[in-house]
Amino acid sequence: MAVRFLKINPDDNVVVAIQPLQKGEKISIDGTEVTLLEDVPAGHKVLLKPLKKGENVIKYGYPIGHAVKDEQPGTWMNENNIKTNLAGLLEYTYTPKLVEIEAKNEGRTFMGYARKNGDVGVRNEIWVIPTVGCVNGIVGQLVDKLKEETKGEGVDCIVGFPHNYGCSQLGEDHENTKKVLRDMVLHPNAGGILVVGLGCENNQPDVFKEFCGDYDQDRVKFMVTQKVDGDEIEEGMKILRELYAKAKQDKRTPQPLSKLKIGLKCGGSDGFSGITANPLLGVFSDYIVGQGGTTVLTEVPEMFGAETILMNRCENKERFEETVSLINDFKQYFLSHGEPVGENPSPGNKAGGISTLEDKALGCTQKCGKSIVRAVLRYGDRISKTGLNLLEAPGNDLVASTALASAGCQIVLFTTGRGTPFGTFIPTMKVSTNSGLYNRKKNWIDFNAGVLVEDKGWDETAKKFADYVISVASGERVNNEKNGYREIAIFKTGVTL
Repeated sequence: MAVRFLKINPDDNVVVAIQPLQKGEKISIDGTEVTLLEDVPAGHKVLLKPLKKGENVIKYGYPIGHAVKDEQPGTWMNENNIKTNLAGLLEYTYTPKLVEIEAKNEGRTFMGYARKNGDVGVRNEIWVIPTVGCVNGIVGQLVDKLKEETKGEGVDCIVGFPHNYGCSQLGEDHENTKKVLRDMVLHPNAGGILVVGLGCENNQPDVFKEFCGDYDQDRVKFMVTQKVDGDEIEEGMKILRELYAKAKQDKRTPQPLSKLKIGLKCGGSDGFSGITANPLLGVFSDYIVGQGGTTVLTEVPEMFGAETILMNRCENKERFEETVSLINDFKQYFLSHGEPVGENPSPGNKAGGISTLEDKALGCTQKCGKSIVRAVLRYGDRISKTGLNLLEAPGNDLVASTALASAGCQIVLFTTGRGTPFGTFIPTMKVSTNSGLYNRKKNWIDFNAGVLVEDKGWDETAKKFADYVISVASGERVNNEKNGYREIAIFKTGVTL
């Protein structure tokens, strides 16, 4: 018989409707029978016990907010009768709860592209990157001409990445742009990169070239269009033909799973996110960490309400303090703009059964499993330590996914209950939280975690998922690649001149 509702944690005072429940229907749990006082959509919460105004609603074993008025068992608990407990900055105490993930090197490999600096790419693409938005049109022409000339054969993809930045920016805002573009230049998923500049922008090409540090000069070339005598398209094509010829010679070779760096992201979440897809990513994250690999969790504002779980998994006091700073700095960013720290979830989240930011955060943080936090990265930083990393970035899907790719992740695993088609500049694998979405949007969704509340077991599904991710790392394309949906979004934090 199909499961109709689920109590996630023994301490919870709500259950989650796995299927739509009807007014007058009786549900029995823990020896108590509750009659539904109203219809409850799938993914939403039903109250099990009487609740006084101001008392906490408990889900996942933690408070997700408090009741705005007295409520009776059988009530549909949603954003209209639950209010967040989140406010301003907090002080935290380090209470370590560390679970050492056993290293089980199974000797498994994926087929990747070994780069000169020891990094490994899961794709071998040609990228054209503008230093400034003024040359976006030129970038587009170059990409189109190279595709037409080569038919795209011999490399995984030829793509340009237009953006609106690189000039009229100051301070940290300008540095964000430079860091993301630098990180793209150094990314192993590209076998050849042409950086196209204008010449008069704030992000001066010569300065940016130095900012990139030790890059592979055989694989990365620069063109400043104001300095080209004559046709910059013709000059750019000469450079691209050289890069293309070199990239075509690259071959996939067996690489250990320890070389994988995987980004963990959710977007368009629903009430099933913390029950199916996010815990599935958590199991996979622990698996990759156990193989000596790396996973990265971001979306700092969507950690609010569950941050102490992550803080107490930090490997030491230093990492704990870095995580506290990560959380409170982002809260201060909100407060400095006059915005509340709990201004979340989105309308789509609420429609899917998520009522408060704590509700969202407790589901969101499950994506990183139980691993110890080994490193904390600021926006634009690149991965330098294996294991679980936390990364500074907002919850915005495009900005956060770009940040994960910028950090050095070769793939983003993206869970969703509402669905989204987009992809960043690396493979962006969509994992549905429910089967309804998967069946409606197979041109968006790559893997269905909704089977976990149907007829599939955890061990079977986790193995199938790991096999699929490894096949994607070895060259199998995901839907955003098939559809040609690739873009970058850089975090805008300052004034525009």
